[in-house]
Amino acid sequence: MAYVKDVVFDCRHAGTLARFWADALDGYSVAPYDEAEVARLRSQGIDDLIDDPTVCLISPDSPIRVWFQTVAEPKIVKNRLHLDLACKDRSDLEIERLVQLGATRHPNQSNEMLVVLLDPEGNEFCVLLREP
Repeated sequence: MAYVKDVVFDCRHAGTLARFWADALDGYSVAPYDEAEVARLRSQGIDDLIDDPTVCLISPDSPIRVWFQTVAEPKIVKNRLHLDLACKDRSDLEIERLVQLGATRHPNQSNEMLVVLLDPEGNEFCVLLREP
């Protein structure tokens, strides 16, 4: 039986978007780079880890990794897949925290159950105001 191992975002700049989501998601951080990976990136002309074209987020509390990969194609229309975030405390405070990190509110897309936000590259995601 299959299971979800990774969620992968195509994006313009993997390093920047990964760091936004590492700050946004509780318990997730950029996976550490070992010397072999740093050497591999340098062999490709990448000296600054922020320019890594594939960045992985990991959490000790979740088996699901979140990957970001730089692609040439721009985002054109609405996402076909998005994340719904829940929070343990006040969702209004969490929404403001996410906006401070670089998210923006999606115009005319919120309702009494959720608020739709856009990450720094315009990918939609939701913050649930209450769990269904």
